Amino acid sequence: MKGSLKRELWVVGIFALAGLVVLPLLNTLAPVGSALHVSTFTLSVYGKYLCYAVLAMGVNLLWGQTGILSLGQCLFFALGGYALGMHLMLLIGKLGQYHADIPDFMVFLEFPKRYPATGGLPSHWIPFRNLAFALGAVVIVPAAVAAAFGWLAFRSRIKGVYFSILSQALTYAATLLFFRNDFTFGGNNGLTDFKFLLGQDLNAPSTKRSLFIASVLLLLGTYALCRWLTSTKFGLIQRAIRDSENRVLFSGYATADFKLFIFVLAAIISGLGGALYVPQVGIINPSEMGPDKSLEAVVWCAVGGRGSLIGPILGAISCNALKSYATHAFAEQWPYFLGGLFIFVTLFLPEGLVGLPARFARLRRRLKPPSAPTP
Repeated sequence: MKGSLKRELWVVGIFALAGLVVLPLLNTLAPVGSALHVSTFTLSVYGKYLCYAVLAMGVNLLWGQTGILSLGQCLFFALGGYALGMHLMLLIGKLGQYHADIPDFMVFLEFPKRYPATGGLPSHWIPFRNLAFALGAVVIVPAAVAAAFGWLAFRSRIKGVYFSILSQALTYAATLLFFRNDFTFGGNNGLTDFKFLLGQDLNAPSTKRSLFIASVLLLLGTYALCRWLTSTKFGLIQRAIRDSENRVLFSGYATADFKLFIFVLAAIISGLGGALYVPQVGIINPSEMGPDKSLEAVVWCAVGGRGSLIGPILGAISCNALKSYATHAFAEQWPYFLGGLFIFVTLFLPEGLVGLPARFARLRRRLKPPSAPTP
């Protein structure tokens, strides 16, 4: 156990060195055109992968550590993205096609006639002019939705496949709601064309580097939180709920409260990942909260190795890198690749990518010829 923890910390240390020092320096100091140069676009793509890794950590906290398979985590990821995206949209009203104080889609949809008292800006958008309020909403909105849904579900003792179906239904309902133009969040186009954050140009290389470093720090902080949580008594109860919830109930623990806390914490983690995803990708729309996205996040955890802490990170980064390649080379066949990968891992590699070293070690011991008996 100590040896595996030591190897894990080495991997995390190398990742931190590469993300916080090596890649930003290669982007800044290496000349353009050289083999060592990392372009600003590539850095943004890596930042997107890291935000997905944060989402996968939230899924793993629920599924791998607590045994709760939620198929709606991308809802909280998107809610965090929308919360920051609303602030970014309010910064570019005058720069739009209509040169108004409100975003272009509100002018196009004739919001000034619907909300004449505020000049066309819906009342729930007004507080998002303040960045501090938007950052608070990144945490509070996903937490509030998760708390309301989780309280109803866990108090009703809904678990297993029934909870998975309900979480998927919640995500699908929210997706349909956000697709409506009269829901005031941009409809199917969502929020896009962001230009500024904290007075800085979002397209500037320095801003892209800062966002990438922030993504690395968020992922490292999430890892540290999960590592600490698993080492406490709470983590022991968490894994006990995963293995046998009835035994934990008979031991006198209120498992519904534990599961609700973990569900809300996972939602907050996902929302923070979504908030950093938006300025790096430049768009947030209802497709990011679709049920298929949540299913992909589950596949990332399975491929990387659910139950471990670095497995979801490896799974999210490797699966999305494979997706970036496959959607160009095999655009129509990509869903089959993803489904086949999930089936293969489930049947032949249940430990995921993190289990490969131990599997190879067992195979090496099995193939090693027996030593001669000692006289």
